[in-house]
Amino acid sequence: MKAVLCRESGPPSSLVVEDIADPVAEPGQVIVRVEAAALNFFDTLLIVDRYQFRPERPFSPGAEMAGVVESVAEGVEELKPGDRVVGYLRWNCCREKVVANEEDLVVLPDNVSFEEAAGIIVTYGTTLHALEDRAELQPDETLAVLGASGGVGQAAIEIGKLLGARVIACASSDDKLAFCRKFGADDTINYASEDLKQALRDLTGEGVDVIYDPVGGDYSEAALRAMAYGGRFLVVGFAAGDIPRIPLNLVLLKGGDIRGVFWGESIVRAPEDHQANIRRLLGWVASGELKPHIHAVYSLEETGKALEEIAGRRVKGKVLVKP
Repeated sequence: MKAVLCRESGPPSSLVVEDIADPVAEPGQVIVRVEAAALNFFDTLLIVDRYQFRPERPFSPGAEMAGVVESVAEGVEELKPGDRVVGYLRWNCCREKVVANEEDLVVLPDNVSFEEAAGIIVTYGTTLHALEDRAELQPDETLAVLGASGGVGQAAIEIGKLLGARVIACASSDDKLAFCRKFGADDTINYASEDLKQALRDLTGEGVDVIYDPVGGDYSEAALRAMAYGGRFLVVGFAAGDIPRIPLNLVLLKGGDIRGVFWGESIVRAPEDHQANIRRLLGWVASGELKPHIHAVYSLEETGKALEEIAGRRVKGKVLVKP
């Protein structure tokens, strides 16, 4: 089978496509023919050893995929060949076939496409966990989303609205903010041309109840300074590249919380909750309440180009790879 391989630390252009042996399932595992895989920002870090996980090389980028069960090993109880499934495997999804543990897969509703499903687990799964499990977001609260036009940002807009919040989308250009409004953002802030702290205060009066921050860098402290008393600041990631140093006196004065969102660890510690969240998300997609936006679809051979688009902040929504 064909697979995109990272053989050494390097830029996206260093990835290669090679023929490798088909995967072999051990007891409790399933072989899935990949119909669509999804890329995320952390894939750009994974291939240069700048992510918290470092898989043994050679590995394939792509943490999530959707496809068809091709075969099952002994000990598999629920799945059977022909089932349409989606799964989060951490890496190795940009290849024609993958091996997965049965508990890492969820059956797709009939009216959810492979393309819609492939990109839903990381961004929407992270965001549902962040907003509901960590922030305890309540109806009619205000939610400010930094980096709102990216994959997790778009997910935060949509899920925030489904949970009843007033959503303020914050991004670096007017065209990105126009994209955010299409997905339900109530208000928008261009933090490249506006003072983020003041703009958030002007829109909310008493401040923002929940701040969703996958960006980091200079915008984190500015957003925190506009947080309401008793607010919750969600640390989701550092797409800007810099980990901010937050003055803790701000947390004291706000009577608020800084809450980490380590979704990857949460699904290990609470797998049943993770499965329930994914089924809930798929239900929203099936009903039309969630409409994942696909930025572009690339071939295996174009995976490096796709990652360059993500690294260059030129992506709105999800990037898929189809074998």
